[in-house]
Amino acid sequence: MSGLPLVVLLLIFAGAAAAIWVAGIQLSDQTDVLSTRLHLGAALGGLIMLAVATNLPEIAIVVSAASSGNVGVAVGNILGGIAIQTLVLVALDAAGVRGRHPLTYRAASLVLVLEAALVVAVLAVVVAASQLPATLIAFRLTPAPVLILVLWVIGLLLLRRAGKSLPWQESGEAPDGQERPRGHSQQKAEQDAATRGVSTTRAAVVFGLAAIVTLVAGVVLERSGDAIAGKIGLSGVLFGATVLAAATSLPELSTGLTSVRAGDYQLAVSDIFGGNAFLPVLFLPATVLSGKAVLPHAASTDIYLTALAMLLTLVYAAGLLFRPQRRVARMGVDSLVVLVLYLIGLGGLFAIAAGG
Repeated sequence: MSGLPLVVLLLIFAGAAAAIWVAGIQLSDQTDVLSTRLHLGAALGGLIMLAVATNLPEIAIVVSAASSGNVGVAVGNILGGIAIQTLVLVALDAAGVRGRHPLTYRAASLVLVLEAALVVAVLAVVVAASQLPATLIAFRLTPAPVLILVLWVIGLLLLRRAGKSLPWQESGEAPDGQERPRGHSQQKAEQDAATRGVSTTRAAVVFGLAAIVTLVAGVVLERSGDAIAGKIGLSGVLFGATVLAAATSLPELSTGLTSVRAGDYQLAVSDIFGGNAFLPVLFLPATVLSGKAVLPHAASTDIYLTALAMLLTLVYAAGLLFRPQRRVARMGVDSLVVLVLYLIGLGGLFAIAAGG
């Protein structure tokens, strides 16, 4: 695509982003239907299905970039995507939550704090793995991606157990939070589908078609984005961590808005944390496909983005514990802090790139 004019590349990029938005809505709807009818909602399979479904664009980009040897874009998209997807909570808080109280006040739950801890844990492994020698690889595998996968699975098992009961008052649920239990919007989506006569087979077919569209659009995003970055003089790492990561976060935004407007605040926050915890798992296929120890080759900007993502996640974890009641500029104080920190962090990211 590098031979195409910039205007054409921008149109292709915008078209692929639009396709991801539309397909993402279908993926979300059909995931609700399938997880409810197959009784996966509270099971490990449901958590994995949701994480994969909402991150199909990132999966496509990582596979495409790693296969072509463009590891920098793959790493930047994964780590930049975590920071951007955390910023989605700011948009949900400001544009989706109605009433006097902000998002974290309504969604407060110890289970969500544990989900935030899982995100920080896998990112800590990312930082540690970046210091390992690049020669530490065998059978196209390195220790860190395998450890991240194991940590993610163990984390999901613990979260599943915590979701059933915690040895705390009200099982870790805060008073005056969301009125109906977590996941009620998924059940409503399934009921609406049943009313319209949508069969399980049809839901599975639509899910598959939407997944294919998302995967193809993700590859187009990566290829056109790489060409755009080259034409405007922006490094592939910076483009992958900002514009590309924002485009691939559109499914999380549409899904989150649907959940928040339905009053399912905990599900909206859980989708973001769950997706963020899953993204580092993609370092495993990136390593296998590229044949390189990806994380030891992480640039300074990648580690910077990892630290930024950890900081933003911890701010929201604190918000879930302290439950701020005030809204400033239509968002909670924690969301405002996250927005300011991200903008400052973005400035630092470009400063690092310019200095390097």
